[in-house]
Amino acid sequence: MSAIQSHPANLDYADYIRQHIRTVPDWPQAGVQFRDITPVLQNPKTFRILVDIFIHRYMDSGADLIAGLDARGFILGSVVAYELNLGFVPIRKKGKLPYLTISEEYELEYGNATVEMHSDACQPGQKVVLIDDLVATGGTMLAGARLLQRLGAEIIEAAAIVDLPELGGSKLIREQQLPLFTVCDFSGH
Repeated sequence: MSAIQSHPANLDYADYIRQHIRTVPDWPQAGVQFRDITPVLQNPKTFRILVDIFIHRYMDSGADLIAGLDARGFILGSVVAYELNLGFVPIRKKGKLPYLTISEEYELEYGNATVEMHSDACQPGQKVVLIDDLVATGGTMLAGARLLQRLGAEIIEAAAIVDLPELGGSKLIREQQLPLFTVCDFSGH
């Protein structure tokens, strides 16, 4: 018997990735269903499939840079940037970057937060793909987009592994005229 496993021709990659995302109930607080992507990252096959989804989507996009949102957006974003032979821009939580920064505050369900980016992270006219692990309320993604746009970058698309549409973030992002791609969603799950 061959060690190579075959896959059905109609493999639904979104469903395949979704099946490997762990749901952790009541974390970080009661009532929250946390969507944990670490099982996807730990399994070499699912991680490769996930990365390949993004590689194939953006290989002919004309992107100059990949920007990743702190912290899980760094994992996927840096690998995608490497595979596409592009630079990587980290967008970090406040106080984590050592050089001159620009910052953007945004609202959370329970307060405010701030993300920052180096003031020389991109140049006017550069085309950027903005990546995070998931879209919940959309605040982090939109704050990252505003940072890039303040430096004159053109955002080709915002992208995430997971969409939680019931929290309204993906709708809000699209209402702001920011194209959005997500691999899978957890609506009604």
